[in-house]
Amino acid sequence: MQAGSFSKAGLVFCAGLLLGSCGDTIGGGFQSQYAVARNALEVGDYARAKRGYQKLLSQAGPLAPRLQLEYAHAELRSGNYAEAARIAGDLAARQQGDARGAALAVQGTAQHEQGLVLLSQGQVEPGKAQLKAAQAALGEVVKSHADLDPLGSMAGRRASIAARLKAL
Repeated sequence: MQAGSFSKAGLVFCAGLLLGSCGDTIGGGFQSQYAVARNALEVGDYARAKRGYQKLLSQAGPLAPRLQLEYAHAELRSGNYAEAARIAGDLAARQQGDARGAALAVQGTAQHEQGLVLLSQGQVEPGKAQLKAAQAALGEVVKSHADLDPLGSMAGRRASIAARLKAL
């Protein structure tokens, strides 16, 4: 099983448990809207996923952090790295434990990708700044939330960043 598949399955399972346990607090409309947004994210319809998450966030209540993380993930997958990093970074600043680690993983990945884009455009200093920020975010994930990186993909990304920074 790939790391992405494991995390996707875990997110869907956790979200299902959370939504299922909400009972009368969050109606079927919310659940079906969430299913549409989540499915859109999974099949690559990122514009639809982002619209769905934006609609849901105002009524998400205690599920807001999870939906913000998924929204940031949709931004990341759609190539809107700066926005993904901003959303995930804001979320990480307000979270603790694994929720913080998950937000930092999205933030660091988005910053890494943004740094690579900037470097490819010849913007060396802004690119380096993004890579250093990504290195810090992913460093915390690897150090404090190692269970979120069971296959070492975050550690591998961090090593790739270190090598790139050394070469600059």
